[in-house]
Amino acid sequence: MNSPSTRPFAEAFSAGLPLPGTIDPHFEEALRHVLDNPGSLVRPRIVFQVATAFGLDSAHAKDLAVALEYFHTSSLLFDDLPCMDNADERRGVPCVHVAYGEAGAILTALALINRAYALIWRAVSGGSQDCQERALAYLEKCLGVEGLLNGQSLDLHYAMLPHTRETTEKIAQGKTVSLIRLTLVLPALLSGASARETQLLERIALYWGLGYQMVDDLKDVLQSAEDAGKTVARDLLLDRPNVATAMGVAGAVRRLTRFIDMGDKTLHQLLKARPEMLFLEKLRSDLEEELAKVTENAYVMIPGECK
Repeated sequence: MNSPSTRPFAEAFSAGLPLPGTIDPHFEEALRHVLDNPGSLVRPRIVFQVATAFGLDSAHAKDLAVALEYFHTSSLLFDDLPCMDNADERRGVPCVHVAYGEAGAILTALALINRAYALIWRAVSGGSQDCQERALAYLEKCLGVEGLLNGQSLDLHYAMLPHTRETTEKIAQGKTVSLIRLTLVLPALLSGASARETQLLERIALYWGLGYQMVDDLKDVLQSAEDAGKTVARDLLLDRPNVATAMGVAGAVRRLTRFIDMGDKTLHQLLKARPEMLFLEKLRSDLEEELAKVTENAYVMIPGECK
């Protein structure tokens, strides 16, 4: 199955949240700032491909893809706020709170969440009653107090926790892995995937979710804001979890490489049962390429680490 073009997803991301002429112009500007800068759109493309590979029709699959991208984007808006990471740049443009104020960023994030739920209700109507119930319960688990919200709270209180690999990975499981699980597992659940296929996708989401968080941590330590496309060098400054500072750059790279290897073995098992999922190899290759790119300057020292 070939990767779908990015353009239809960019259009769907932009048009998925209708902006009536009656809304406050300042609010509209903030919303358009986000809707016109969607990022790489890797996530919705993967959601769409997983859903259709398991038999969900394309209209429901696209609704699901846009909904999950809205949830993800709203989490970034909250994450960038001064009370969180206090970032200046996201996706190569000023953060919403920088351009339109904190209130504008909060309202924009809430608008995305509200619309995401509306699209989710529309998407789940394409599955059986049992699949709908399982998918909605899974969504709540990943986004709620067991998942994303708990991870964010641990992140904010990291200064009071042991600065270890175990702690950083626990936080990453709440924040990053929860969103990767929604990307890979939720569309499969909604489409009636078997228990074994769901289990394998859960494992892949864990390995790749931790892997992508490690890449992000390495970017924060090793890259410039221009290269990363967002504000960097924040984790050490704000005392936030970062596996590269907890383990050192070399240790983080070794562990990330191990996660890629474990993901490869699990993906191989999944492809034997569901060869239509071959497109996931591209996501795996992208992870390895990101690792190679970010570690080009891995000789750069970080505080407390020797060459």
